[in-house]
Amino acid sequence: MSRTQCYEWFKSFKEGRMSVGEDPRPGRPSTSTNDDNVETVRDVIRGNRRLTIREVANEVGISIGSCHQIFTEKIRMCRVSAKFVLPLLTEIRNTTVLKSVRNCLPLQMVMKTFLRTS
Repeated sequence: MSRTQCYEWFKSFKEGRMSVGEDPRPGRPSTSTNDDNVETVRDVIRGNRRLTIREVANEVGISIGSCHQIFTEKIRMCRVSAKFVLPLLTEIRNTTVLKSVRNCLPLQMVMKTFLRTS
């Protein structure tokens, strides 16, 4: 980072700026990441999770960058093993999975001892 940029940031924080995020810019807002397109992308990907971002963008009629932004920021999906999936379990599902694993652990220990003794 240049010295001039450091001085500009110092000045803006001294004047009361609280974050380093980008400020809203003037101009026309993006029309390709509206709620209608988000729902259309969601419906398309629910129909076939093996589509690429390029194929979804062509089907919906938006740019690849806008389609990628919808996936990552609006729907919060990512690509895993040639499928789009939600990245994190919800808290409820997480606790359910944890309970299931805890219930299966004693069974696993019994099976290990059974297999060793026979």
